Amino acid sequence: MEKLLLKLIALSLILISISVSAQDFQGQAYYQTQRKVDMKMDNAQMTDEQQSQMQAMLKKQFERTYILTFNKEASMYKEEEQLDKPTDANQGGLKVMVLGGGAGTKLYKNTKTKTYADEQDVFGKSFLVKDDLETYDWVLGDESKIIGKYLCFKATATREVESMSMSFGNAVDEEDSKDPKTTTVTQIVTAWYTPDIPVSDGPDNYWGLPGLILELHDGEDMSYLCTKILMNSKDKAEIEAPTKGKVVTNKEYEEIMQKKMQEMQEMYGGRERKGEGGKTFNIQIGG
Repeated sequence: MEKLLLKLIALSLILISISVSAQDFQGQAYYQTQRKVDMKMDNAQMTDEQQSQMQAMLKKQFERTYILTFNKEASMYKEEEQLDKPTDANQGGLKVMVLGGGAGTKLYKNTKTKTYADEQDVFGKSFLVKDDLETYDWVLGDESKIIGKYLCFKATATREVESMSMSFGNAVDEEDSKDPKTTTVTQIVTAWYTPDIPVSDGPDNYWGLPGLILELHDGEDMSYLCTKILMNSKDKAEIEAPTKGKVVTNKEYEEIMQKKMQEMQEMYGGRERKGEGGKTFNIQIGG
């Protein structure tokens, strides 16, 4: 009887230990991002040097470092703070601004409830995008490779994405340049995940694999590469859903962004400036 009691006590202690360990399980993954931006010049009155500057500034805007703080069920994804980083690129009279996704924004994901809350700031207005997480139909492959010290496996998924393009300046066709153009394209998402870190999470809004995603390529346009991982640090970070901003759904936020892009196009180019001899160029993001 005493032996049975001791076994029950030992089992209870093991279960308590496992429960506490699961609650305390936390890590941080650092990701470097890159995005391909297709900028097409149409009769632009720019020198080769100015065009090179513009391409370099656009590229730099999407080369950032993000930190994913995660536990078993939830995560917070935000840009690493840099005290000397400017808010926009401005060089040689050229200025580049990126709508949304800048420093200070926070993306909270809960893989248990399959929901997210994304805190965004657009021209000084705060929005809180709350919606269900996008579901990826991952196909798990046998191919593997080592990233850092972690054994990773390949997984792929197909998704439909919207490609947006904007024309600025002395547009040739008033009707064609009046609104931002949106087209739908099919892209293959390629992810490398490690079962050694058993969380169904990853950078940005990617998730749903049996292990943390350490590398991801969304088509040929966007890529994420994990450069550092910290596990179970003594200083536990709070992982709580953001609350700042006007609550909108993802669809409502996309409509707001579309409207803002149209306002920018009308402000910096398009039909109001037709015939003024300004610079004309097209920027395409996504797809």
